[in-house]
Amino acid sequence: MTTSKSAILMMMALLAGSAAAQQSQPSTVAAPAVKPAPEPEVPAVEQIKMDAAALEPLARSDLARQFLKATAFLPSVAPRKVLRDKERTHYYTAAAAARLPEVQRQALEEMELDESFYYNTRYGSPLAYTRPLEVLSENGLGDVAGKRVLDFGYGTIGHLRLLASLGADVVGVEVDPMLPVLYSEAGDTGAIKAASGRSGNLKLVDGQFPATDDVKKAVGDGYDLIVSKNVLKNGYIHPAEKVDPRRLVHLGVDEEVFLREVFSRLKPGGRMLIYNICPAPAPPGKPYIPWADGRSPFSRTQWEAAGFQVVALDRDDGPAVRAMAHALGWDAGEHPMDLEKDLFATWTLVRRPA
Repeated sequence: MTTSKSAILMMMALLAGSAAAQQSQPSTVAAPAVKPAPEPEVPAVEQIKMDAAALEPLARSDLARQFLKATAFLPSVAPRKVLRDKERTHYYTAAAAARLPEVQRQALEEMELDESFYYNTRYGSPLAYTRPLEVLSENGLGDVAGKRVLDFGYGTIGHLRLLASLGADVVGVEVDPMLPVLYSEAGDTGAIKAASGRSGNLKLVDGQFPATDDVKKAVGDGYDLIVSKNVLKNGYIHPAEKVDPRRLVHLGVDEEVFLREVFSRLKPGGRMLIYNICPAPAPPGKPYIPWADGRSPFSRTQWEAAGFQVVALDRDDGPAVRAMAHALGWDAGEHPMDLEKDLFATWTLVRRPA
């Protein structure tokens, strides 16, 4: 999660105020310290723009720099009301909830989701996609304008909108039942004004790809690029220990079928990138962490049997992702991360032969 710079400044101001009060009072007087009013929290869109500026010195490619500069086009979003059942399996807009039978409607829980949740949801800054774009740029992708891009397990809309604003035709597919409700208002999807003047497009697909025919049809084909970040992890699909199935990723089809479906969605010459950011594995005796194993869940043999050319398999990106995390302030604030000991990244890139 991105650390708010205003929160850091507020903490420094409180400490400075307390120290000044102690120095100004005689030791025999127990007068309370006068604390300055806290600064207002930085709006999420402004924080993303600030983070983009912090990341820009690290950007090595034109594509990454374009992605960061596109944050200038992100719109502000008013808080949204979402209702859910107690099992958290069904979500509704206020209008949809009003159409339910009264008994069912009265049992719903109401949530107000702010701009920060809109852009970050549960998964953190959309700017974490800067590193996958750098990897793609280093491997021949110069631009996304006019390209068709699929994100498998998109998680949040921010990075999709940034790519669409660079002129891409972007499709995100997800199984999280909350996201279609959160992103259901006019302007969330459809034509997106491009940073370069050329409009892109954004479409979201709800459901399990490629397990169901309606989702396969909605996803379509003809993609120049398929990307999956923090979803296709070896630990999620081949856990080394028994874990709660709810903590895993279920493809819904055999792995060979999944890879053939992905292959068929790419244009000749199209690429697929798996990029995974991971914590350190659990120490001996502690509960297994499936998301700490970010290796490709598919072997080189499986990739090649599906027709792919393997460009790189399980390539380490730790130093670069730690530099990115430091710029985003992940090692600061109330709960700082030990970047050297607890932050790692791995990527795999495959290509459909031209």
